[in-house]
Amino acid sequence: MAEKLLAVCGPTASGKTAFSIRLADRLNGEIISSDSMQIYRRMQIGTAAPTKEEMQGVPHHMIGIAEPSDPFSTADYTALAGKHISDITARGKLPVLCGGTGLYLDSLLRISAFSDAEGSSEVREALSNFAQKEGTEALHERLRAVDPEAASLIHPNNVRRVVRALEIFETTGVTKTEWDRRSLSIEPKYDAKILVLNFRDRERLYERIDRRVSVMLDGGLENEVRTLYDEGLLDSRFIAAQAIGYKEFIPYFEGKITLDEAADQIRLSSRRYAKRQLTWFRRYNDAIWLYPDENGADAPLRDADSLVDEAIEILTRDGFL
Repeated sequence: MAEKLLAVCGPTASGKTAFSIRLADRLNGEIISSDSMQIYRRMQIGTAAPTKEEMQGVPHHMIGIAEPSDPFSTADYTALAGKHISDITARGKLPVLCGGTGLYLDSLLRISAFSDAEGSSEVREALSNFAQKEGTEALHERLRAVDPEAASLIHPNNVRRVVRALEIFETTGVTKTEWDRRSLSIEPKYDAKILVLNFRDRERLYERIDRRVSVMLDGGLENEVRTLYDEGLLDSRFIAAQAIGYKEFIPYFEGKITLDEAADQIRLSSRRYAKRQLTWFRRYNDAIWLYPDENGADAPLRDADSLVDEAIEILTRDGFL
């Protein structure tokens, strides 16, 4: 019998952390982070990793397990998270994934139709060399020409994923988007339900994003990022250097922009990221969508407990609980 698990996802600043903690507490669960940047140590403020107090006694896994300089792939995540899922299940508890990295969620819930073994190191190297010589935008434009859907979901600066998508096409003649569609028809590994938090009024989400950035700055984000920068850990060689809230500080540290301009760029990058996340999550046809602003634009937002009540009611009705 497939192991049961819940997955809580949604755009940045949508309230996933508080919701998942309440949900896990009510359902005797433990949380496994599915955030690609929360895996790194010393990046707690900028990644909004929950503090010990915020965890409220609910066990959390896959947070702060790697150094910012460590290579950490989707395959690494899938293997480690899979072990946690099995361990949590064996102890009679419910695994609850929480995070906004759709690629991690896909890798856990579905078997990939295109494996690393089918790739080509030669093609990968040639694409990487092209990016270095011609620039990331030129590489991204190559992807857009053959697979516009994948290009819309992958930021041009995420060279590793752009290269991967092009490698799939150039190796097999089939786009990454088509491989993903094929993988959806494969029987899932887990008996999983996906819960997505979102806002009907996009401006209310953007307001939450802006407030979060301000809270991070007040909480010492600049010092956190500067420490990593001074140690050379925001070099483009490292995946952790791609994190929103970190890379935007580099021009500020170089004296090219002001702190206020860096903060504005973080807010803008976060908004754009939220839009890409929502595009990704809309692919899940069977997901349960929950809205904190369900009662209207002028009404107070629903709290986490209210959303948990709704989620449990739906999960019970569907026979999952």
